[in-house]
Amino acid sequence: MNEIETLVQKYEEYARLPWDSTLAGPQKVWFAIYDPNNERRLRLRIQEFESATLRAKHTWRLVDITETFAQWMANHEYREEYFKQPDDMDLALADYEKHLADLVQNELTFEGVDANTVVAISGIGSLFGLTRASTLLEAVAPHIRGRL
Repeated sequence: MNEIETLVQKYEEYARLPWDSTLAGPQKVWFAIYDPNNERRLRLRIQEFESATLRAKHTWRLVDITETFAQWMANHEYREEYFKQPDDMDLALADYEKHLADLVQNELTFEGVDANTVVAISGIGSLFGLTRASTLLEAVAPHIRGRL
């Protein structure tokens, strides 16, 4: 069994355990830890995590944040200035963090997402150098209904 198959199997075992509804948002966050060299393999098989979630009698919603920074920057009115003076970008990153938190919060509160739903985020690694995953999780934790 390769690393991804093992990860899916362990994930399903964990998803099948009873979910405590009294947990606080940060206690409802799960992380899938894997070798970064397997990123493409995992992305190609992300539907296996969805299938495992459904077999565990839960619902699934996937949000991929990989391209969010590029999309946000492409629509930013000062993008050209930031490309000329990248050191000034620090001022805008707080806006990006808010944009990202709003996007994930919208997914967490989307119609049909409930205490039985896994909202999976892919692309966390794309945040490197822009913001921290912990900053995002802190911002959205109060809105986690099921598991993130």
